[in-house]
Amino acid sequence: MRPGTGKVYLVGAGPGDPSLITLRGFTRLQRADVVFYDYLVNPVVLSHAGLLDGPGAPTELVCLGRHGQGRILSPSEINEQMIAAARSGKTVVRLKGGDPAIFGRTAEEIAALEEAEIPYEVVPGVTAALAASAYAGIPLTDRDWASSVAFVTGQECRDKDGLSLDFANLAHFPGTLVVYMGVTTAPHWSEELIRHGKPADTPVAIVRRCSLTDQQIVKTSLGELPHTLAPGKLRPPAIVIVGQVVRAQEKNNWLRPGLLFGRTILVTRPSSQSPQTVMPLAELGATTLRQPAIEISSPKDWKQVDAAIDRLATFDWLVFSSANGVRYFLERILATGRDLRQLGHVRLAAIGPATADALADYHLHVDLLPEEYRAEALAAKLADEAVGKRLLLLRASRGREVLAERLTAAGAAVEQVVVYQSRDVAKPHAEVAAALAEGRIDWVTVTSSAIARSLVHLFGDDLRHAKLAAISPLTADVLAKAGYPPAVIAQQYTLDGLLQSILDAEADGASA
Repeated sequence: MRPGTGKVYLVGAGPGDPSLITLRGFTRLQRADVVFYDYLVNPVVLSHAGLLDGPGAPTELVCLGRHGQGRILSPSEINEQMIAAARSGKTVVRLKGGDPAIFGRTAEEIAALEEAEIPYEVVPGVTAALAASAYAGIPLTDRDWASSVAFVTGQECRDKDGLSLDFANLAHFPGTLVVYMGVTTAPHWSEELIRHGKPADTPVAIVRRCSLTDQQIVKTSLGELPHTLAPGKLRPPAIVIVGQVVRAQEKNNWLRPGLLFGRTILVTRPSSQSPQTVMPLAELGATTLRQPAIEISSPKDWKQVDAAIDRLATFDWLVFSSANGVRYFLERILATGRDLRQLGHVRLAAIGPATADALADYHLHVDLLPEEYRAEALAAKLADEAVGKRLLLLRASRGREVLAERLTAAGAAVEQVVVYQSRDVAKPHAEVAAALAEGRIDWVTVTSSAIARSLVHLFGDDLRHAKLAAISPLTADVLAKAGYPPAVIAQQYTLDGLLQSILDAEADGASA
């Protein structure tokens, strides 16, 4: 190991559901400087990358290629990039779907890392076979039907030396066969199994997108499998379970569709915040796509923030208009060697419950919270308290001036400090843009005025192909003025209120 060399973690991300990554994998991802990931990894998992480095700390995310969309990096290219990143002192996560050691070419990566004298660690993950067994209700082993299980690849290396799969032994294997990457090659391997003695009526289950809200289970027989998996009928990712254990699925189906099953919802919040929206949607059965419309980051220069921190004793109130403002400001206090005793004398005002919750994460309780979660209501609630007082407003690099103007008019001495940058995303993800244009997205969540304006710029008239859900009348007004009135407006201006508005609309549509 060379001095200053980083470390590589070969991490299994699990089968799809982002909550199925292991705790060890999650914590390694949080500390990553760069993540090399397979395209099948759930984007929600990626949102945890680098979180322990503090707000705005950049983590490089490198997709290793997607079938049908550009070039896929070769194994040698992946190894070269991992080694180069580690040699530069970075903490590297190589993130793989499922478990890294099950048909994941991990042995080749380990050999390359050892030859380069790069320290590494393998973090196991939940492999697709185990997830499919649990989520489809198909036990891979059973005391009556199968005392063993074999994992089989449907895609062998083309330049492999030696014997290919031993279909004669597999045909007589006394247990369950689980075939990975076998959708396109099903006619070949199913025919070979039958030719070597496996009964054509052997039960088969195809489990597509296991553990995700749009999981599919298709049951057939070994003889009918080529017809069931004919081109265009079922697309990967899917695994195939072959054996008598498939019969158990009829009574072991615990996975039930949620209230939003079959709906695809686009989450547009910044990457670091999208899990707070994605997770409850997934719990309700929705398929979620992510397209940040804005991104947030540290200020270009901390001088004004640091100067305000130096003068905290001169302020009577700190006024927070967002949870982001809370995190960036308080983390800056800690980063400069101070602690939260700096706030001992000052009173705290928050625009809404999400901002109050962010303060509570630092064990701070708000002194003032308006009944209606918008700047006008906060200014009105704070007006009497503000007369003759010094107020520090912690804000984004852009936004309305109504809070400062109204508090100044009420007789307060108001100082504003930008504690984080907000910028529009310039270009949408190609797959998200295609899904919206083709009408494959049912709902688009719009959680701020800035997001509303950015979405109009990103997608234009394609926004008419989905229903828009606005978090507040103010956000709805921005959409309406741009020519895209929302289908629903949250009654309570929170994420829970936004979700409830979608649920209510879906219920009304179902009963119509």
